[in-house]
Amino acid sequence: MKPPPEPSAMDALHEAGIHAAVALQAGPPWLEQFWLFLSSRLDPNSIYTIFFPLARGLDDHVSVMVLWIALVAEWLNVVFKWFLFGERPYWWIHESGLSSREQLPLRQFPITCETGPGSPSGHCMILGAALWPIVTALSKGVSRYTPSRLLRQIPFLVYILLLVAMGLSRVFVLAHFPHQVVTGSLAGMALGWGLQRWPPNFFKFRFFLGTALGLLLSTLALHELATAAGLDLDWGSQPKPPPPLPRRSLRRASARCSDPSWLRPETRPWASLCRVSSSALGLALAARHPLSRRSAQELQALEPPLSSATLGLVALDVLHKLPKSDDAALWYLNVGARYTLGPVLVGSVLPKLILALRRLRANP
Repeated sequence: MKPPPEPSAMDALHEAGIHAAVALQAGPPWLEQFWLFLSSRLDPNSIYTIFFPLARGLDDHVSVMVLWIALVAEWLNVVFKWFLFGERPYWWIHESGLSSREQLPLRQFPITCETGPGSPSGHCMILGAALWPIVTALSKGVSRYTPSRLLRQIPFLVYILLLVAMGLSRVFVLAHFPHQVVTGSLAGMALGWGLQRWPPNFFKFRFFLGTALGLLLSTLALHELATAAGLDLDWGSQPKPPPPLPRRSLRRASARCSDPSWLRPETRPWASLCRVSSSALGLALAARHPLSRRSAQELQALEPPLSSATLGLVALDVLHKLPKSDDAALWYLNVGARYTLGPVLVGSVLPKLILALRRLRANP
């Protein structure tokens, strides 16, 4: 009788990650609620709908940098996932046979069942990248009031703690392994630092229009070339003939998710690409009709930045809570329209509306 094969280094890494999830899920109920709150409320969508408009309370440039870095980071995250083919814990424990060898007191949650490959973590990578300009702006703001280097580092300390907490929450819900959240966080930090050093000209309509088309078309071309070369980018190398158990990540998610209703379309890679290209198109339209420098200075003098940020936050919250169609094509069209309209509302329409109302009030 042959001895069982030795587990690979990656299997050992995955198994260690599963035991880390077991330890996290054994924690107190209040900590469970904290992990669930982080993972559900600070998902990549929150960068576009919460942090982007709120950053206007710091500076218009910071706000647009948040959106720009977020869409680049999300695009890269999809590409990385396509070629790294990372497992997700909630299906790996079954397909590896670990669940039959050990009694694992693990639970799934409505935010567990994401459908794309798992490496690197999108939550950690996109959050780490997009928050970098906010953290650096806060640090500079603190430096105006105190010469203490320690106090200037407080925003960065909070930033690191937030990324650590986000990573733990993703392990807790069985969406990622620890090594996936570490690589996602490091990639996000590096990307945020790098993109902030070389910001684009946010008044160039053609640049953002080209970016929107370039991101979408390059992704489609990459997908088709990889498929023609025999790669299934929804999971990995596609053997011939097909295996008896479907290998595509969507089918694996459907087979291993505790509740099929938890499979949300916004977690699919193509939904991320729709969000990315639409946001770039929205930046192009906002750049097409910007506030003049004189109007921007007048608005800054008349309107406290925090009130403008709050208005943008409310407008995007209403926009994204409108009902969506169940039809796949209409769903993507609907989502694309929302993410195109978001930058236009926050960056152009609402500031002009606020300025017009202020002028009307001053000169009835």
